[in-house]
Amino acid sequence: MDIATATVLMVGLIFALLVTGLPLAFITGLVAMGFTFGWFGPNALPLVTSRVYGFITEYSLVAVPMFVLMASLLDRSGIAKDLFNAMRVFAGRLPGGVAVQTVVVAFFLAALSGIIGGEIVLLGILALPQMLRLGYDKHLSIGVVCAGGALGTMMPPSIVLIIYGMIASVSIADLFTAAITPAVILMASYIGYVLVRCLRNPQLGPPLRPEESDGGFASKGEALKAVVVPGLIAALVLGTIYGGIASVTEAAAMGVFGVLLAIVLRGEFSLKVLHSSLGQTLITCGMIIWIGIGAAALVGVYNLMGGNRFVSGLIQGLDVAPIAIILVMMAILLVLGLFLDWIGIAMLALPIFIPIVVQLGFDPIWFGILFAVNMQVSFLSPPFGPAAFYLKGVAPPEVSLKDIFVSVLPFIALQLCVLALLLAWPQTAMWLVD
Repeated sequence: MDIATATVLMVGLIFALLVTGLPLAFITGLVAMGFTFGWFGPNALPLVTSRVYGFITEYSLVAVPMFVLMASLLDRSGIAKDLFNAMRVFAGRLPGGVAVQTVVVAFFLAALSGIIGGEIVLLGILALPQMLRLGYDKHLSIGVVCAGGALGTMMPPSIVLIIYGMIASVSIADLFTAAITPAVILMASYIGYVLVRCLRNPQLGPPLRPEESDGGFASKGEALKAVVVPGLIAALVLGTIYGGIASVTEAAAMGVFGVLLAIVLRGEFSLKVLHSSLGQTLITCGMIIWIGIGAAALVGVYNLMGGNRFVSGLIQGLDVAPIAIILVMMAILLVLGLFLDWIGIAMLALPIFIPIVVQLGFDPIWFGILFAVNMQVSFLSPPFGPAAFYLKGVAPPEVSLKDIFVSVLPFIALQLCVLALLLAWPQTAMWLVD
């Protein structure tokens, strides 16, 4: 069997096993073991296990459980709720003001944790029922919650960027720096879309009455205090990274300390909160590690078979401009995003794509930002967009999966526009790094 036939067979097996409902980690592990024994025999097993060992001992992974724990603690405290209510004081009287407030709060939460699913659930509990109660358009409300929650893939300290930096062996701090401008552009595009639609048709997002817009705060000064704590935590994490004071892993630990301290000072700390947060952290990190182990084994055996040279030669053999090859990669990632979780896509595709990107003369930092935006699209895309299922779990009964997938389509279009902007003008992301 030649490598081309083996590649087709490997991809076919993965998608065939996905239909059975097996977890991706088991699928990739089974396919990896099958090709190891079938192509090389049992003597090659130590070579594959060394690849797995290299993945699980990567120092950058230490930051992942810290940021997940930080997000879990925030989910169980009143910090996010107070932040949401405080933003109503500043945006409530605008047409679509609560939707704008939701996007801004989502941006803040993304800067605090970098975890996507928790943001969707939190906004689905806090923002969606309120918007529906106030007479907001159902599709606009759902789309804002899903798209705002997906900002966690882009805004530092994004777990997506940490995993990318680990795989690509590039500076995670530089990735965080490059991601800031695209993240702000995404947030601004969502806010602009909401305002344009609601100014043209105020019935889509009626302004709040004066007595409803105070958010439960006596004054704007009091509301501003509710913004200070999240701002200080974000500054503690990102400020120490950009200031060169701490590494990403050290800043993650400082962020956990900051959130714990805030919860204690607010009188919200309990052993139950700590226990449930640690449990959620173990579940989330366990999923990431197991998918990573399976994918590392699969990519390891495929590279031993000569797959990386085959794919590299195939792509570079295309008689097209280098940017067209990047477009092909983006298209492949978009298609994979319809069926696979982002961690699986990262572990399977990036070890093959990144060497090609470097050989073509492109900056892997820039490609990392493209990847993060692409994964943000995949987070919303039907039929397996995780955002829809996260939101469905906490949404009112009248909100169906069909409603959610229809609602996110305009926001997917906005994300694709930002992706096109980054492809056409790489300096949009790279100017801060440079």
